[in-house]
Amino acid sequence: MISSPFDRLDYPSLRQSVYLNQASLGLIGQPSVTAMHTFIDNVARHGNLYMSDRDEVAYCETLRERASRLLHCDSTQVAIVASASEILGQLPMLLQPRLKSTILTVSSDFPAITRPWLRLAALKGHTVRFVDDQPTCDLTDTLIAAIDGSTSVVAVSSVQYATGTVVDISRLRQSTVRVGARLIVDATQAAGAVRVDAAAWDADAVVASGYKWLGGHGGVALAIMSPLLLEQIPPLPGWMGASDPFEFDATSVSLAKDARRYTQSTMSYASMAGLVVALEQLLSLGEARIEAHARSLAAMLVSNASKYGWQPFRSGADPAASPHIISLGRARESVQAIVERLRSHNIVCGTRGGRIRISLAPYNDESDVNTLIEAFAGVVRDEF
Repeated sequence: MISSPFDRLDYPSLRQSVYLNQASLGLIGQPSVTAMHTFIDNVARHGNLYMSDRDEVAYCETLRERASRLLHCDSTQVAIVASASEILGQLPMLLQPRLKSTILTVSSDFPAITRPWLRLAALKGHTVRFVDDQPTCDLTDTLIAAIDGSTSVVAVSSVQYATGTVVDISRLRQSTVRVGARLIVDATQAAGAVRVDAAAWDADAVVASGYKWLGGHGGVALAIMSPLLLEQIPPLPGWMGASDPFEFDATSVSLAKDARRYTQSTMSYASMAGLVVALEQLLSLGEARIEAHARSLAAMLVSNASKYGWQPFRSGADPAASPHIISLGRARESVQAIVERLRSHNIVCGTRGGRIRISLAPYNDESDVNTLIEAFAGVVRDEF
């Protein structure tokens, strides 16, 4: 029996459903929910009674420290932002690639990654070159083969949201360095599920939303900024990024000397409180155990689903297959209809790229996979 390394009682939704959709809107554990309620009840609702201006400035520091441990980087590089899209949207203006150069990305990647670069290309005459994530090819090899002297930026998710394909960021970075290209990595579908080693990756920026695999709520995200970007002025500086925000100097841009300069303004401090606790749980469990758990469930899922005609985008033996996002397809199948049918049986998963996307989180266990397989068997029985 593959048991959950998390306490399933901390997730009330599991009492009424099989939840396999963490890659979309993640479940939030009771410890994080309690931390958020406690902050709202004991601090937030009382205005400045229990949080001074100085307390507010310092409030991000615990989250920065926990994030630096989970993402393997120095805490001075961790920017706390309101969303991944907030910082991804600034990066084209911040990096300002050379004129008429090429930005390389993946055609099926998440739009928050590609759209800012498409907009910059339209304004500045750049070319955005897309490569495809094909199940018969290693996506890292495909990206590397597309890099040439014209490439100024590579922007990519380390784990593709629709297929679960893993990009070898360290190997990709070696190729971008050779041509002097910048590397932007969205680790939203990786952080909290598999190891994200921001220091080893050495990317210009690594971004992650807080409300999926990290186990938090919306309204807060993390960005690991390279030392080079820490020397630059954000294109959209906010009041909170000042060296001393509560000096309220409207006549200058006096920025913090570390990644705090990228924090724009007051944000969801309640979400921060919940995310701190969620990160502590992940750190306590350990990334190796989290990944091994997902890999065990994935092997069981793929093996049994194949009996009913469901095939993964990448086999489990493929080094580019993630352990926690399994994309399943079936010939001549109306995937949306199947997902709706699963939902009617309280099995919650998603559809991406015309396939069923299954998320395998630390709160999932063998019974969840068995229930899904039984549902697949029921679909086949109804066909005959």
